[in-house]
Amino acid sequence: MKAMKKLLHYIGPYKFFAILGPLLMCIEVLMDLLQPTIMQKMIDTGIANQDNAYVIKLGLLMLLSAFIGLIGGAGSSIYAAKSAVHFATDIRRDVFKKIGNFSNQNTDSFGTGKLITIATSDVETLKQAVIMTLRMFIRGPLLFIGSVIIVWITARELFPVLLVSIPILMACIYFFSVKSGKLFLNVQKAMDQVNTKLQEMLAGIRVIKAFDRQDYEKYHFKSVNDLLMKRNMTAEQLILTMMPIMMFIVNLGIIAGLWMGVIKVNEGTLQVGVILAFINYLNIMINGLMSSSHVLMQIARSFSSAERINQVLETEIDIKEPNQPVSVSKLSGEVEFRNVNFSYSKNGKYVLQNISFKASAGQTIGIIGSTGSGKSTLVKLIPRLYDPDSGAILIDGVNIKDFSLEKLRTEIGFVPQKATLFSGTIEDNLRFGKEEATITDLNQAAQSAVASEFIDRFDDKFEHSLMQGATNLSGGQRQRLAMARAFIRDGSILILDDSTSAIDALSEAAIQQVLKQANSHTTVFIISSKISSIKDADQILVMKDGEIEAQGTHDELLKNSKVYCDIYTSQSGLEVEYG
Repeated sequence: MKAMKKLLHYIGPYKFFAILGPLLMCIEVLMDLLQPTIMQKMIDTGIANQDNAYVIKLGLLMLLSAFIGLIGGAGSSIYAAKSAVHFATDIRRDVFKKIGNFSNQNTDSFGTGKLITIATSDVETLKQAVIMTLRMFIRGPLLFIGSVIIVWITARELFPVLLVSIPILMACIYFFSVKSGKLFLNVQKAMDQVNTKLQEMLAGIRVIKAFDRQDYEKYHFKSVNDLLMKRNMTAEQLILTMMPIMMFIVNLGIIAGLWMGVIKVNEGTLQVGVILAFINYLNIMINGLMSSSHVLMQIARSFSSAERINQVLETEIDIKEPNQPVSVSKLSGEVEFRNVNFSYSKNGKYVLQNISFKASAGQTIGIIGSTGSGKSTLVKLIPRLYDPDSGAILIDGVNIKDFSLEKLRTEIGFVPQKATLFSGTIEDNLRFGKEEATITDLNQAAQSAVASEFIDRFDDKFEHSLMQGATNLSGGQRQRLAMARAFIRDGSILILDDSTSAIDALSEAAIQQVLKQANSHTTVFIISSKISSIKDADQILVMKDGEIEAQGTHDELLKNSKVYCDIYTSQSGLEVEYG
């Protein structure tokens, strides 16, 4: 309930629609309530007295009231939908914006599958709840209350039937509403698992096929899909069970009303038209209660969705902007780590420990080590994809936490291990690095990354369309485009995280030549598993178990680092005399 209240401010800009919808619904309800009364008069006065003119007059009045009700109902639906759709759109926009500002750690804490469910299914659930509330939750109670009042005034002799049936009906509604809210929370959790599994399967479809594991994946998807089916079935069966139970109670009320009415007609204290009107009003009451019950169940279902949405919107982002960011026009690129420690789990088990080194502006820093030694994690700290648990990272002598995130990241060109490209054109992807880049900038960056050779083969050059994930390019082509995207930024720091693994030796040599030429104004960090990629670096960091085992030039490390010597020997086949 509290979570839902927190989200209601999103309806504020559309309160005109939100008010007009229920007002128009009141018109429809009023016309619906008039119909049985008009019919009663038609039977008891017009037909009983064989007054055809009176019957025709009331018939036309019924048609007019039905038409007015139609206009009110249609208008109510239109304006309720407008307010609810805008409400949901604004929430989805803010959820997307908040997720976009999440640190990697924030994203990991939710999981991608859950975030997708929240931004789609949960927001859609809220939208439906608002539409139903603005329409049916107004219609239902008004129909119910209006019918009770009219029956009290016109058919008081039959009112005891309502005194028995209504409390039973309301108890049923309360029970089913509370129960359904809990069941649909379990449905949303099962939907998270389905989305997560589906995303994993689509992302790794080539690996699945290459290892012929389709049956294995089908089995695991079947397990989460069956869980969703069972939970959905349980929730839907509960809702569907409510309808026959309530109709049974109403039918008992109709039988009781007819029995009491016939007795009263025989006694001469009640007219036939009143009985028919009572039955109609009883049906109107059940329709009102049923629509209200559906709204209550949708609202109960939306509470869990609202809580999940609020979890995203209220999540404290780990990577925070400084209150008073340092103002600087251009960074030179001097980078220093001072006793940096970092852990993903924040349980004291560090992935990086006591990391200290200094890279002068314009230097090339090579980083090498075994898998899991912390190489990639180290460079992810520089653009603040994560923040260290302790210690400090400085650029030009200033703690990176004192720069605005925009200023810090616009000074860094980053090429991750996995070359992530987006659907759109090659030009669109390169402009991720620099939106205002000219065609000259695009050409220069492509040439520097040795990407021109395949771009020029396309008929539409930079306008060539990429599929989602750029699956219509080879791995090496994707890596070269990712490098071109980083080159075009022309920042003071360039990070290459094992970004030449799929690039041929000739292309890599050309790229390394470009990096040497850029050394005068760019500090370059190169992570590689190959010594050949980093041996010319000004400084090489050798990582082992999250620590810097040794640092120095290639020649110095051959003398001073056992780990480096072992790597060199395994790759070159040459024996090196350590120490």
